[in-house]
Amino acid sequence: MKAEIVTIGTELLLGQIVDTNAAYLAQQLAAIGVDLYYKTTVGDNVERIAGVLQQANQRSDVVITSGGLGPTVDDVTREAIAQATGRALEFVPSAWEEIKTMFARWGRQPDENNRRQALLPAGSLKVTNPVGTAPCFILETGASTIISLPGVPRELKHLMENTVLPYLRERLGAQPSVIKSRVLRTCSIGESNVDTLIGDLELLSNPTVGLLAHPGQTDIRITAKAATEAEADAMIAPVEAEIRQRLGVFIYGVDTESLEEVVARLLRQQGKTLAIIESNTAGALTQWLRATGDAAVLAAALVTPDLVSLRGALPDIPADSAWPSAELASAAAQAFQRRVGADYTLAIIGTMEAHETLYSGERGESYLALVHVGGQLTRHFLLGGAGEVTQRWIGNRTLDLLRRLISGLVTETAA
Repeated sequence: MKAEIVTIGTELLLGQIVDTNAAYLAQQLAAIGVDLYYKTTVGDNVERIAGVLQQANQRSDVVITSGGLGPTVDDVTREAIAQATGRALEFVPSAWEEIKTMFARWGRQPDENNRRQALLPAGSLKVTNPVGTAPCFILETGASTIISLPGVPRELKHLMENTVLPYLRERLGAQPSVIKSRVLRTCSIGESNVDTLIGDLELLSNPTVGLLAHPGQTDIRITAKAATEAEADAMIAPVEAEIRQRLGVFIYGVDTESLEEVVARLLRQQGKTLAIIESNTAGALTQWLRATGDAAVLAAALVTPDLVSLRGALPDIPADSAWPSAELASAAAQAFQRRVGADYTLAIIGTMEAHETLYSGERGESYLALVHVGGQLTRHFLLGGAGEVTQRWIGNRTLDLLRRLISGLVTETAA
């Protein structure tokens, strides 16, 4: 069964509201093995909605719409579906009674605008909405099935879980299935390098393998479609094992795990603490680690924008130190280590010009020093600036180095 999602609302196109409905619907469809091929967003315009739906009817078995079922003039989904399928709108008395009953609960009377909500495309199966005033409907056109849901997330979720999913399961009949994904999360290796190592696996048809790049890390998604979740797991397992064999230490976690969660967990499990000095990452690493719930692993944190501020906090740093430099990062990390006595102390010292970004001609530079009981590690990153992408890129590379050190995956060290 091929499905398509059409989310309706000009506010979505303007970015005034983030479209969470499409993501939720996609997750629900995958859980019952329905293949989602397309997602479209269209504004509150009858002609454009009808055009989208006509195309959807031609290429998909099931089309799920959200939004545009309210009482106002710009709620035109009913009209658009009727136009797209060549049907008239018919007044449905039972839908009007449900609307009046809902308003009665609130001690109010519906008006003529609300009466419009009882107009449904001819031949529709009315879907009772016990959590809102907008009657929904399912329209089987012969070519496809259109399922029209409200845009209010609370109402949409209730109707999807209690009405639509049972309907779709019945349509699937004796061939139920699931679509399940496993995500392997990597760091310190670029998307193109990952592709070089596992490109042949990306040609598989079931399970499929795909890549998704983020600043400083790349996700590898393995997705299987099978009759049961256990069968999907069995299909994913050998592909995951092969990817792990090829990528090794570059893989730091799975599914939704973040680097900061992995690092915090390793520190907690080993009873170790961490101290951090941050310049152009502007306290981002500290915030990420505190947000994991393992804030106790942080012994101390210092955010410093320049050498004057850094020497004010750590006076024993040489006055003639260059900013940025490996020597300064090392001196700062060692000085902070002496002061707080953490098991691991890292210092990130970098340029902080606003125009320095990952994608600009002038990228700047940053230096990392990581001091530990066995010595220290240093790194030079050809990236500076204080933007969000820079913070995440440098932060991920720093946390990944710390993860490897804690896990015994780094042997390089300097006294």
